[in-house]
Amino acid sequence: MSGLVSGDDRDDAPPSMARSSLLRELPVTERGLRTRSALIAAARRVFERSGYLDTRLIDITKAAKCSAGTFYTYFASKEEIFAAVLELAQEDMMHPGMPHVADEDDPAAIIAASNRAYFAAYERNAKLMGLLEQVASIDPEFRVLRQQRADAFIRRNARSIANLQQRGLADPDLDPLLASSALSGMISRLAFGYFVTGGSEAASLDDIVATATRLWVNALRIAPRA
Repeated sequence: MSGLVSGDDRDDAPPSMARSSLLRELPVTERGLRTRSALIAAARRVFERSGYLDTRLIDITKAAKCSAGTFYTYFASKEEIFAAVLELAQEDMMHPGMPHVADEDDPAAIIAASNRAYFAAYERNAKLMGLLEQVASIDPEFRVLRQQRADAFIRRNARSIANLQQRGLADPDLDPLLASSALSGMISRLAFGYFVTGGSEAASLDDIVATATRLWVNALRIAPRA
């Protein structure tokens, strides 16, 4: 979820989308860690290619070039390895952080940098983001976890909007939480439309960032820097 906060803000930390009950302790040997990592990488490729429902364990073991016995040493089911895929990928795809901003007192620059980090991470993980839409439509528990994570980012952005209002830099009449929800939803659907479904027209990353940032800044009525 894009917005005004940096990746170092740990208040109200977004919850994991991977169910803790499905995550095992890591192997204790280097060989075990390498094998587990290879299985997770193979599983992600297969999930992204075939979709969650059509992925079979034999497809994952074939892609990882290992036996079924090796798979069951590390994972008990498709659900478990999918949770491991999410745990590994979610920080990059949903919480990429924000690059350094030269003028930290310029809200528009912070919004632009945050949007760029979010869109770039979404583009890197577009196939997986599409997969998450599919899983959310069939798995109620995952859908709840995903929404809880999105809500945490919305609350964090709302705090930043409220801070801008207190500093006289944003429209004081806006409800921070509602504004954050609307703007965050716009950003996430824009990313999904361009990077997952292809969008109706071609647009560069720079164009997408510039347009999204302008809409966000205009919506909050942030005055341009002199």
